[in-house]
Amino acid sequence: MFTFTLRRLAITVPTLLFISLIIFLLLELAPGDPMAQVPLTVPPEVKEKMRLALGLGEPAPVRFWKWIVQFFWIEPQVLVDHYLGTTFSEGNQRVISWQTRSPVMDIVIQRMPQTLWVVGMSYVVGVLIALPIGIYSAYRQYSVFDQVGTFVSMIGFAVPPFFSGVLVIVLFSVNLGWFPSIYDTTHVVNDWDSFVIQLKQMIMPVMVLALQTTAQISRFTRASMLDNLNQDYVRTARAKGLGEKAVVLAHVLRNSLIPVVTVIALGVPAVFGGAIITEQVFKVNGIGQLFITALLANDLPMVHTVAFIFAILIVTFNLIADVLYGILDPRIRYD
Repeated sequence: MFTFTLRRLAITVPTLLFISLIIFLLLELAPGDPMAQVPLTVPPEVKEKMRLALGLGEPAPVRFWKWIVQFFWIEPQVLVDHYLGTTFSEGNQRVISWQTRSPVMDIVIQRMPQTLWVVGMSYVVGVLIALPIGIYSAYRQYSVFDQVGTFVSMIGFAVPPFFSGVLVIVLFSVNLGWFPSIYDTTHVVNDWDSFVIQLKQMIMPVMVLALQTTAQISRFTRASMLDNLNQDYVRTARAKGLGEKAVVLAHVLRNSLIPVVTVIALGVPAVFGGAIITEQVFKVNGIGQLFITALLANDLPMVHTVAFIFAILIVTFNLIADVLYGILDPRIRYD
């Protein structure tokens, strides 16, 4: 297992470099000019100086190499300094947003807590709801509970976040007035009352994202449980006189969760992708909204950085899923 992990880590670096190159080339081929938003009253020579200041006068390979060096060498140091409270001295070498003229990673650090609050909580809630539903639906196959769970899961699969988000806003915010329709990113939690306000404004975006997570994981858990319930070892355990609770929880559930855990790990990047739409609907000032804003403003350094962060999440959690599968399943021996 250790050899497999090292081998996968060695493959991860060139994979990320290749993904970064693909993102850069796609953005280079995309139409649009960052100077198009400059007022027409600005003289051409001033526009040219602005273009050179943004690094647009250099060849594409040079700009890609500078971005790679800045992201993998400069920006990790920025993250360390941010959490240790020190000051990074090479700010002039960092990736700069064309829209705000500020370092890209500083903006990402400011937006990340909002996304983690919403996305992290929604995924935890979705998993905690999905596992019991999937287990009980498989054990009581074709029961009323199973039929209702299947119906709700199909809704979660079929209804996109931009529709379900608007629907819950109309229902719970406009008609009932229970929750705020817009997420206040400036809200600070410092006492119980402020915590209640934070909880209320998180319920609807968390509900929308958790619905899709619950639908996927509950259906996968149900299918995995049904597959194991019909295995010979289950019949043998029952024939030996084991109680039904011990058979389901100690034998069936343990083996059924092996593929489910990998699905949970692989689903984390997908939830971050879904948060792009959900943050737009609820006005959450997070990474998803930052990505959309950068796209609309043709802010290529910001788009490149955020898209590459999503790519890092996907590659990282794929590695985690592979390692977890090898640890949980004794039949797998990667070495």
